[in-house]
Order: sequence, then C-alpha cells, then structure tokens
Amino acid sequence: MVAQRLKIERGAERIRAYERAREILLSKELLQGGAGAEYVDTSDPDKSPVFFLDGAPHREKRTSIARFFTPKAITSRYHAIIERETTRLLDQLRRDGRSQLDVISFELTVAVAANIVGLTNSDVPRMARRLAVMLSSGMQHQLGLLGRLSAGLRKGQAMLSFYVNDITPALRARRESPQDDLLSELLAKGASRRAILTECMTYAAAGMVTTREFIVMAAWHLFDDPELRADFLAGDEARQFAVLNEILRLEPIASLLYRRSPDSPDGRKEKYALDLRAIHEDEAAVGPCPRALDPDRAERLKTNGAFLSFGAGAHHCPGKQVALHETRMFLDALLRVPGVRLERAPDIGWSDTLLSYELRNAVVVCDRA
Repeated sequence: MVAQRLKIERGAERIRAYERAREILLSKELLQGGAGAEYVDTSDPDKSPVFFLDGAPHREKRTSIARFFTPKAITSRYHAIIERETTRLLDQLRRDGRSQLDVISFELTVAVAANIVGLTNSDVPRMARRLAVMLSSGMQHQLGLLGRLSAGLRKGQAMLSFYVNDITPALRARRESPQDDLLSELLAKGASRRAILTECMTYAAAGMVTTREFIVMAAWHLFDDPELRADFLAGDEARQFAVLNEILRLEPIASLLYRRSPDSPDGRKEKYALDLRAIHEDEAAVGPCPRALDPDRAERLKTNGAFLSFGAGAHHCPGKQVALHETRMFLDALLRVPGVRLERAPDIGWSDTLLSYELRNAVVVCDRA
C-alpha cells in the first residue's frame, strides 16, 4: 500500500538479500547507524540513549531495561493499560460515531510507553498531542518555506511544553518517591536534563510513533480485506499475531536500517543500508509470491513471522512484543464495534528522521451508541 521515498545515505551499500542483511545485523563488529548515530557523543553511556550505544555499554543498558519488556511485564503491567485505554477510546468512538484512527491509536501507544518511561503525572491525550506535533515530519515536504518555518516553530513550542508539562511533574514525583521506570533510573544516575529529554524522545519515537503506524497500517489492511478481517477476528492470539506479522513483513515501519564499521586508522569506513521492503521480498527467504499477504507463510517456512521487521542481533527491538500485544488487543476490540468501517483511507507521508512512512487522517465510523 505504501510507496517508499527511500534516500540512501551517500557511500552506503544498499542491501536487498535477506541472508546478507541478517549477517550484517548479527555482526558483533558493526555499529549502529542511521538517525545521526555516528555524530552522537556516547562517551558517558549512562547519559546516552540505548539506541546509540554499542558493545558492552549497550549490553549493560539493555540488561537494565529488559524487565520492562518481559512476558510477565506485558501481561501483568501493560495489558491493564491497553484494556483501559482501548475501552476509553472506543467508548468515545461509539458516542461520536467517528474517530481519526492515527489520533486514537497514538493515545493508546503513548499511554503504554509513558508507563515504561515514567511519564505518568500528566494528561495522556494532551501529551499525545504535544508529541504528535514534535515527531511528525512526513507531510512537511509538501509545505513551502514559510510552512516549514512555521512547523519548526510549532515543534519547538511543543517540545518546551512537553518538558514543562509532562517531564517536569514526573521528575518531581520520582524525586519524592522513585518508581520502577526509566525516569527513576535516570535520576538515580544523575542524568542531565538534556539526557532525560533525549531518552524520553527516543522512547517516544521508537515506542509510540512506530506502534501507531503499525496499528493504522494493520487496520487499513483488515478493513480493506473482508476475508482477512474475518480470519483475524476468528483466530486465537497466535493466529492474530500471524496476521499482524505478515502485514508487517509487507509494510515494515522502519524501512531502512543502517549499520557501519568502526573508524579505522586508514580512515576507511563501510556503511550498509538494509532495505527491509526489498529484503522481505527475497523469495529465497520468504518463499514464492513474496508480495502476497499470506498469514500461513511463517508457519509453513518454520520461521519468525516478522522476519527482520524488528531487526535482529544486539539492536533488535526490545519492545517487539509490547507493540504486537497493543496492536492485537486494540484492533480486535475496534473491529468488533457495531457498524465500524473505514470511511477515509490515510494520507501517506515519509519521515526522513525515522526512515519510515507516516499514515494520517484515516477516519473510522460506526453506529452511534
């Protein structure tokens, strides 16, 4: 459904073969790339987002946050939040008779990721609106110079408001009473305000935004294909995950992953751009008819259904299961709302910052309660 606007960084080798891509992701010598990773100061790992770290500092930080993403945490901590927010959002849909899908799905993902980070002392819908302004960029290529300047000003205002209205009260509360969350850890390590804001923004981009796009994309497929929708609603949890993983194989959120070699004495550098959409159409890995949406594909091949959509190796996405559970639970409830249908398909944009598509302005309608 999405046509990519891929722009490969200069000097990077574009990778389209699945096995070569997997070899690169599993390499212990190559470093994280993309999103300006090579320009980030990681001299103090305690003050650097885990996304930009490599080697021992990365392993240590991943270990310290692993408890937030265990199956036990998902079922005992996040399921209640997902159920609560889904009920609230769909009750509002029934009352109004319509909702903008990217808006309500973002409120859900913000609520879950905010619990991990510790941003729990402010209003979730308002925080979601601030973050949406800060992190949206996919439609800005359509704007003129004045429009881009105005958008940049709004982003700056939203970031200041995010720090004042969301981060500050959360920090104040955790200084008085530390919790089991990221902000409490950052305070205990003496992280600077800048480091705290950077970490919050990293989780917002990696956990909130990407899951929103996943939810909207999966909903679009399910609304457009009655047989797939019926399959999804009739299936158990494993079957629903199979459907979602196959959608994600075809429509990977992060369309490009970068890896780079360490600096060498002779100044030689290697950089690889992994084109996930092309990689997931490699018949040697995914089987025949790679562009067909086939939920039985992974079971038939006895492989991971998402293939490389969540990465692999040291930097694989730690929030994979959280995202899958959010998406499955929300869409299962949404598609059971009486009379629910997609009235307007989403507009498609491209984020050069996140190397991903953005889906906006999809409207769902239903029978009013």
